Amino acid sequence: METTWAHQLREAGLRVTRPRLSVLDVLAARPHADAETIVTGARAQHPTLSPQTVYGVLEALVSVGLARRIEPAGAPALFELRVGDNHHHLVCRSCGAVADVDCAVGAAPCLTPSDAAGFVVDEAEVVFWGSCGACQAKAAAQSVQFEEHEIREGASA
Repeated sequence: METTWAHQLREAGLRVTRPRLSVLDVLAARPHADAETIVTGARAQHPTLSPQTVYGVLEALVSVGLARRIEPAGAPALFELRVGDNHHHLVCRSCGAVADVDCAVGAAPCLTPSDAAGFVVDEAEVVFWGSCGACQAKAAAQSVQFEEHEIREGASA
């Protein structure tokens, strides 16, 4: 993958450096990663990498459009390599899992405001909130356990 990353970095006008390659590798393996996760993953390849360097790399990648920063409310900023398609995200309220959702209608912006207030809209960013399948299953199992406990308690009273 390094050759592809090197080409993409050069095409974007960035120098090819070990920290940039490490960060790109981590983002490819872990979409929707926060900066701390990226630092930890990049250090596995490049142990002397500082958090500040990773933040600088992320800023550079976002500024040239090689990475995207998303900021779900109440959560740390997340980074991904899926760029340029104006997709949206699903976020689990319980565990924070994030999944991509393609635009519901056509090309960017796939949503149109009722009043653009003089703006030329070129992108729409939507975050859908809910519970992921794993958290739903966990909640259902806990509910069953609670009900069984209540039945046992009621029978022994």
